[in-house]
Formats: sequence, C-alpha cells, structure tokens
Amino acid sequence: MSDFTDTSDGFDSSDGSLRGVLLDTVEWLSRYIVVAEQSDIEMLALWAAHTHLSHRFYTTPRLIIDSAMPGSGKTTVLEHLARLSHAPIQAASVSSAALISRLIAEGPRTILIDEADRSLDPKNPINAELLANINSGYKRGATRPVLVPVKGGAWESQELSTFAPVAMAGNAPHLPDDTRSRALRIVLMPDFEGRAEESDWEEIEPQAVDLGARLAELMLSHEEAIAKARPPMPDGCRGRAKERWAPLARIASVAGGMWPQVVSDLIERNLDEVTQELNDGLAAVPPAVSLVTHIHQVWPDAHDFMRTGDLINLLVNLEPLMWGDASSYGKRLTAQRLGRMLSQAFKIHSTKRFDDQRGYQRSAFELVWRRFGLGVLPVTVGTVEPVGSVGGAA
Repeated sequence: MSDFTDTSDGFDSSDGSLRGVLLDTVEWLSRYIVVAEQSDIEMLALWAAHTHLSHRFYTTPRLIIDSAMPGSGKTTVLEHLARLSHAPIQAASVSSAALISRLIAEGPRTILIDEADRSLDPKNPINAELLANINSGYKRGATRPVLVPVKGGAWESQELSTFAPVAMAGNAPHLPDDTRSRALRIVLMPDFEGRAEESDWEEIEPQAVDLGARLAELMLSHEEAIAKARPPMPDGCRGRAKERWAPLARIASVAGGMWPQVVSDLIERNLDEVTQELNDGLAAVPPAVSLVTHIHQVWPDAHDFMRTGDLINLLVNLEPLMWGDASSYGKRLTAQRLGRMLSQAFKIHSTKRFDDQRGYQRSAFELVWRRFGLGVLPVTVGTVEPVGSVGGAA
C-alpha cells in the first residue's frame, strides 16, 4: 500500500496502527480529490472512519460535499466513500423519508446522497419530511413511525430508527440552517491543472476495498478506547458544535500523533467560519435574536428604563430596513409586535412606571444579553430623552 509518512512526528503509516491507516486514507483521497483546503481531506478521512463505529457515538455528523460548479468531483468523493465507509448505500436521490428507516432497519448504514442541490431542495415541499429525518437521525435514539407489512396483507406502524451517517453532495446545495448546523462541510475545487488522478475503478477497486477493510478493522480494534475517550475541546466548541465534532475528536485522541491537533485546527477553523458568516450576514439570525442584539446596541448608558416608543425610534434609526417602514414585514415596528417578539422568544415583558409611562426595564434584558455574549451596561437610574416622534408607543 502507501509509504506515506507523517513528517510531523516521523511516524511511518505502514506500521498497521489506527494513526497509520488514517494517514493512508488521507494519502489515498489526496490522489483523486482536489479540495479548497488540505484539511478537508483529513476531515473526510476521519468522517469515513467514524462510520464504522457510529453505533458507539451519541451523534453522527452529516457531511456536506460542496462545490461551486459541476465537474468538481462530488460523485468521485461519494464513490470513494462507498469503498471506505461502513455498509454504504449510494443513492442518486431518496424518494421518501420512510425509505431511510427501512434501509437501516437492521443497523446503521452509511447513506450517500448525490445531487443534493436537487434531491434535497427545501423549496420542494416533498422534501420537508426527508430533511426532518436526516436532521433527527444525526442523534442516537431518533425514530420515526413507518408502516410495515404483516401477515394477512395488513399493515402496522413500527418505530424504526433514523440514526445513520449521511453524506450529501451537491453544487452549493441550499440546505436549511438546521441541517447545516448538524453537518461538517468540505469544499471541492475543479481540477483545471490536472492534479488529480482518474478514479479508474477497474484498476483501483481492489486497493480501495482493501483500504476500507483495514480502516474498519483498525476502528473496531480500538472500539472501546474510542467509545470511552473524552478529549478536551477548543474554547467555544459547545452545544451542537461539540456534538458534531465529538466523534472525530475521540477518534483523533486515540489515534494520536498529529491527529488531535488536526481536529483541534478543524474545529477552530469551523468556529471562525461561523463567526465570519454571522458578521457578513451570510448566516440567518432569528429576528428575535437580532432584536435583543439591536436593543443592546441602542440602549443608552446610565438608563435603567426605556419608554416603548423611544426604544422603537432608536431601533428604527439603527436598522431602518429591518424595523422601519421598508422592512420585510411591510411596516414600521409597533409596540404590539415588539412586545410579542420579546415575550415569545425571551419572556421579556413591558412594565408601567409610577408615572404611567409604559416601557422596558433594562434588568429584564441583562440575563439574555449575557447569554448571547453581550456586555451589560452600567447601572444608573434615568430615562432616555425622546428620539423623534414616539410612534407606536404603548
């Protein structure tokens, strides 16, 4: 096989260890796939490895194989994953949500979906249940009711698992945010320079199958150690981010060598990307979250109370396209809509002062601001002076 060497610690991958077979997998995939960043290949190798022990993980991160244009190698990646992953199922499309549960009824299999930009388009209402299945199946224990035939020609409902590794390949697939939040993503590049070798399966099939078998064997031989591993995660890797990265981090911690640092760097890169997408306005932020963030930005220092109308005026002045007459809502923010958003999202309610002025206490927002990482303003009793007309005051 390969004589690929990990120059970071002088380790030769030919020694038959888990670290070595992961390095062999990286070297193999690098021959046939062109990516935006080399670390995407390392992530792909770890993802393929995790499929062999998905039953021992609490989550199995979805994999998005993305590209900006056709011909970048998405199908090629799925073909290699079909040789490297556990019990693969290749599907140009998935016709129904129930099909996934039936396919994995006997245990987890790796589902490889091509043409995800069409077959999983969220604008198609037929795909809503399928996407819900893919989302729920990322966590162990998720099920869905499925009608199955029984004796006598009848049908009965059974709860079948949706838990299985899923990879989705497409040209910039417009997957919902809740699907993306459960996914790792690699970006493929067109091979205009001819750097990648052709995946001639008549020639390379035996080598690919052998590599997949060795990957499975080494993963299973370290099953208990990987299942028990709880490596530290980088700062900021919490909640769903931790859920999707934990399987790869646990494999890396047992493999040793360069792998723990590889995963740490991948996580840091991912967290930075999420932050940049938020800063660039590329990631959807729920309106209620934008609202409390903007309230924090406009709340004057040294005021513990804001009249409702004054608060609305400040919000409109800050973001007229979101809260003014030109908003997607079709009109200026009203006291009623402001109150409804704050009440439903955060249980924040307006209050009436001793002088019958209605508005909001800053103290009602402070816990929410802290939870969203926003600073808390200094405390001084006071009231903001009106800003413009007090339209929409309660």
